[in-house]
Amino acid sequence: MLIFFDPIYMMLATAGYFLLLLLATTVAPKVAGKVSGKFSLFTSMLLLSVLILGISAGVIYIILLFAGYYVSIYGLIIFLLIVNLLMYLISPFMINLSFSARRDERLQLVVNSVARRMGMRAPKAVVVSGPPNAFAYGNIISGKYVAVSDSLLSMLSQDELEAVIGHELGHHRHKDNLVMLLFGLLPSIIFYLGYALIHESFRDDRRGMQLAAVGFAAVFVSFLIQILVLAFSRLREYYADFEGVRVAGKDAMQRSLAKIHLFYYRYPRYMDAIADSKFRTLFIYALVNAVAEPISRMDIERLKNEKVSPIQEFLSTHPPIPKRLRFIEALSL
Repeated sequence: MLIFFDPIYMMLATAGYFLLLLLATTVAPKVAGKVSGKFSLFTSMLLLSVLILGISAGVIYIILLFAGYYVSIYGLIIFLLIVNLLMYLISPFMINLSFSARRDERLQLVVNSVARRMGMRAPKAVVVSGPPNAFAYGNIISGKYVAVSDSLLSMLSQDELEAVIGHELGHHRHKDNLVMLLFGLLPSIIFYLGYALIHESFRDDRRGMQLAAVGFAAVFVSFLIQILVLAFSRLREYYADFEGVRVAGKDAMQRSLAKIHLFYYRYPRYMDAIADSKFRTLFIYALVNAVAEPISRMDIERLKNEKVSPIQEFLSTHPPIPKRLRFIEALSL
């Protein structure tokens, strides 16, 4: 039987989804309110990474100590690594086909200039079809890319475009694609270990209840770790925004983000292109439900003061635009 049609798997996945929503509506806003602003960006990333790795290692150790021969941790890790690395290797080619990526010499000159200022090697610059967005992707086989949509190119001024390019080059500099691939494996490993224990509990008359209890606990923890991974991903976006600010200044970075956000606010039908994309975690703008028109300082100030949905933010890989604008404003370079 395929795993996706397994009733136990469906039950665990559904329960986990509702658990995420429950945490998002209750715990998340309180925690965010108490912690926000108390730690620097780098300290927050360090603490989160230690927390994710520490909890994951501890849970996996407890499962192995208790489960014994019931699950093969090495086989599971190898399987998940192979699947995720395969996707990592072929995804650039899939992206090029999906978005009709094409080399653009004028964009390449901008990327070369920004990369030179950042002291790094320039990736390939491509223009893609679609609503306003930009993203960084690639690997050792395909090479590194920075993609900007044709619609975004027509919206941004020169300094705004440089800020966006700086953001995307920041992802390459910080190796975010690979980092998030590895961090994303941890909740998956723990989830499937718990899933395996629950299955085995039906076959063990002596320790069935114990195995089931540990299995359900592991599944629960896997969703908690997934929440931490999402939070870590949001911090990486702030980190990339920091690079954009260093390249083009606070005002240009804020204007570029505000322009993108206001486009989707005014034309929400284009949100489907983001919400339905398998690659939305790569986009500079990916927070769902949230024109080449001039953006005034008043527009930016208004966006900075907008309230954000805790549920939406908690379950997203990207921080909401109002928080990104406030983060940029607070930067001291």
